Amino acid sequence: MTRILGISGSLRRDSHNTSLLRAAAEAAGPDVELVLYEGLKDVPPYDEDDDVHPRRGSVARLNAAIANADAVLFATPEYNTSIPGQLKNAIDWISRPIATNVLRNKPVLVLGASTGAFGAAWAQAELRKVLAALGARVLDVELRVPHAHTRFEEGGLIDEEIRAGLADAVAALAEEIRLREGVKAVA
Repeated sequence: MTRILGISGSLRRDSHNTSLLRAAAEAAGPDVELVLYEGLKDVPPYDEDDDVHPRRGSVARLNAAIANADAVLFATPEYNTSIPGQLKNAIDWISRPIATNVLRNKPVLVLGASTGAFGAAWAQAELRKVLAALGARVLDVELRVPHAHTRFEEGGLIDEEIRAGLADAVAALAEEIRLREGVKAVA
């Protein structure tokens, strides 16, 4: 079974991005398990003085969750045309050491939802840039969810076009994992 870790960049209880990840889990095929990471709020501010081994519990749990996943699916809101601070902070923690970080060569997909008209397009672009700099294998797939407050009811996705796009995006990520595993088997 293919295991994908979903990380929402929003800490808000009724987050549209967390709802988007839940909808992605529902849209995933039967051979894909999408698990939602729920510890982002517990990750402390990055401080190189605190970046020692063994790592703090919350940072170690995040690293382990990513390491144990075949791929990572990020859903990011857009704060002031960029990535939310807590998400960037978590990425700063897991980026160390750069040469062997848990995202290096890991397939990742970035999606985003916002209440604005652009569906977190700028934040998605920023997050893709940061992840690529860490060596993650960022898929060239876009799914923007504009006017997110109109696309969800009681946390559930009601937009069938977005649901179809989610299914395609998760399928593309699962296919990338299968291709990667095929390369590993040949090597």
